[in-house]
Amino acid sequence: MIKVVKKMSFTSALVAVGFMIFQVIADLYLPSMTSNIIDNGVARGDIDYIWHIGGVMMVISVISIIAAFGNAFFATRESQRLGKKLRSDIYKKAENLSIDKFGNYGAASLITRTTNDVNQIQRVMQMFLRLMIQAPIMLLGASFLAYQKDAQLTKVFFVVIPLVIIAVGGIMYFAVPLFRSMQKKTDRINLVFREELTGVRVIRAFNKESYETERFDQANRDFTHTAIKVNTIVALMMPLMTLIMSGTNIGITWFGGQYIADMQLQVGNMIAFITYAMQILISFMLLSMIFVMVPRAQASADRINEVLEETDDIKDINQPEAISLSKADATLEFDHVNFRYADADNLALEDVNFKAKAGQTVAIIGGTGAGKTTFVNLIPRLHDTSSGAIRLNGHKIQNIKQYDLRELIGFVPQTAVLFRGTIRENMRYGNQKVTEQQIWQALKIAQADDFVSQMADGLDSYVEQGGGNFSGGQRQRLAIARALIKQADVYVFDDSFSALDFKTDANLRQALQEEMTEAITVIVAQRVSTIMDADLILVLEAGKVVGKGTHKELLANNKTYQEIAYSQLREEDLT
Repeated sequence: MIKVVKKMSFTSALVAVGFMIFQVIADLYLPSMTSNIIDNGVARGDIDYIWHIGGVMMVISVISIIAAFGNAFFATRESQRLGKKLRSDIYKKAENLSIDKFGNYGAASLITRTTNDVNQIQRVMQMFLRLMIQAPIMLLGASFLAYQKDAQLTKVFFVVIPLVIIAVGGIMYFAVPLFRSMQKKTDRINLVFREELTGVRVIRAFNKESYETERFDQANRDFTHTAIKVNTIVALMMPLMTLIMSGTNIGITWFGGQYIADMQLQVGNMIAFITYAMQILISFMLLSMIFVMVPRAQASADRINEVLEETDDIKDINQPEAISLSKADATLEFDHVNFRYADADNLALEDVNFKAKAGQTVAIIGGTGAGKTTFVNLIPRLHDTSSGAIRLNGHKIQNIKQYDLRELIGFVPQTAVLFRGTIRENMRYGNQKVTEQQIWQALKIAQADDFVSQMADGLDSYVEQGGGNFSGGQRQRLAIARALIKQADVYVFDDSFSALDFKTDANLRQALQEEMTEAITVIVAQRVSTIMDADLILVLEAGKVVGKGTHKELLANNKTYQEIAYSQLREEDLT
């Protein structure tokens, strides 16, 4: 929690505390003035004194209102600023997490930490700057002033305060663990809901709406039952405190009446004492509310710090090497590269070794789980090699700034991702300075110009989140065009032609060969027809390169490649 608090602006916090101190002093001063009006004004019939003290009380009340407003304003502003900074920090951290570290948390948990957990911190910080400061000052001040009014009546607190501590302690004992479990159950709701949103087509195709609804209802019921239970427990605090406060009033009135009858206490002092007693009990109640909320906020703070303190597996070196677009001189080299996932027993990639230069196409083929996607993820440093080296234009990629490295790579992932907006905005995602002519040229190479030109708004046609209003093949072609717009030395296509028909696939590959003469093209594919014309084909099996060469060479001497090829095409189509 302290680490989170350090992100606050202490200037604004101190201003909020200053206003709160003025408010508490004013609130503590008013009961004494009420006492003076009763004892010195009402009892003696001094109207002028009553008007004079009443006027002073009005001024003090106005000061108290202004101070309360100032405290609320600065406390709210600072808590919201803290929330804004935390959300920004979590978002930036999530953006820079390696794929492995990101997977450890999951999207649903990161969303919960960015929203629900941050809201808990904001709420507690606002309460802290308002109530946590007010309660102890008022408690001490009211106790001192009550003792001044009548030391004998303060004995009532020896009974009342232990009762308050027992009541608050009991509520905290049962409520705090439930508050902590609610955060995990919020994660669960977000996870199930997110899965249903992203998989809505599959759910409908398999008629699993009822099953998924029940799954969500189960997570929802679990959260709701816990929330009802914990809020019912916390709700007991108010009636318990009201009961204790009422009992305190009865006790003070009972003993105070006897002291007044014995001429040991004035009426005004007893009324002031009752007010101070209520302030003392209210202070205890405010503190108890803080003590109930702080553990929940602490759990949220721990979850936030867990993300913010996550170590980066992939870091830039202190003095990175400069690299720029090489075009015709571009080279890509894997020098005996090995890669192992964290906590895995076996290598995911073993002894990968090849070199490609500008204008060449490198293809990777293999069965499911062979390591093809892992292979291409190493090029933009989405993973770091366990041993060996990857060199781009002669530079080890670990010695290049990640930003500079990725500026030289056009990457199309296995799942085509489009962002909500327009086609033009999605195309400019790869290059903000691109012209309209260049966009159309990239769309033409990607075989996407035909359907884009037929749309009513052309480049300004709307794209839903994830590209949901386009077919799988259209999404892939738009994603390929976006990558081509980026002036790069290496273009990586991770199984990006899988949704294309054979004719479109062939036309696209031919266009790439004609246009990508100054760049290296890396293609991951399942279809042999997609990679037949590649300059170098790597055949992967269980993370190992079991074949390397051209299509003809592999077809002649590589058993694994032969099995893949003959399972897809007739013998006469392979030549």
